[in-house]
Amino acid sequence: MAQERLGPGPRTALITGASRGIGCELARLFAQDGYGLALVARSRPELESVARELASQHGVPVAVVPQDLAQPGSPEALCAELRRRSLDIDVLVNNAGMGTYGFFAELDLETELRMAQLNMVTLTHLTRLLLQPMLERGAGRILNVSSTAAFQPGPLMAVYYASKAYVLSFSEAIANELRGTGVTVTCLCPGPTRTGFQARAKMERSGTARGKLMDAAEVARIGYRGMMAGKALVIPGLGNQLLAWAVRFGPRGLVTNAVRRIQEAGGEG
Repeated sequence: MAQERLGPGPRTALITGASRGIGCELARLFAQDGYGLALVARSRPELESVARELASQHGVPVAVVPQDLAQPGSPEALCAELRRRSLDIDVLVNNAGMGTYGFFAELDLETELRMAQLNMVTLTHLTRLLLQPMLERGAGRILNVSSTAAFQPGPLMAVYYASKAYVLSFSEAIANELRGTGVTVTCLCPGPTRTGFQARAKMERSGTARGKLMDAAEVARIGYRGMMAGKALVIPGLGNQLLAWAVRFGPRGLVTNAVRRIQEAGGEG
């Protein structure tokens, strides 16, 4: 694809998990604002389809970088490819993630470890690798996509909920550390969102998958505005905001039991 090499020029945003859902919608918003894009996901055909659309509609350069970020060492490989293409990243969006549904003792261990690698280790590694050049320039933005799952334990999605709690804690901590540097860190914590995530996580039986879902484009718009405003935490939707704050004041055991009942609710009737 001719548009894959960007070179020096416009500001560039790197978006992981960019082939669909919130990541794809964020790519559209960046393109509308004239950003060059580096789009990362496992599927080259899906990425190239998004790249053709955005390059055609907005006239921005788009680099396609297929990469399985659940593999150890993938962040270094990705950054090596960015260097090969002479891409300087002004905005990092850590959106790639995965989930599973079921009792931890019964789920495939390899899949759980891949999820921990993708949701936590890769996000941390990419942030560290791309943060230093931002600090040297005195400017940059990082958007880490977490979830309202971050605010409480999640029986039947134990590793997923724990991984999102890590993303929230990590993001808030380094946002504080980076004050005054010109680099901001924003953690986006959406509630259940219409993205196809539920089907890929095989959680159609979960009550959270059968409730009201926000639109991915709306979540992306709210997250994008919050990131551009330099907010440390963005929770889309008033109901999600109230829930996120309410669970902080409830007894921990009661909250955990309530989450399990919600997760199991989809299997009733």
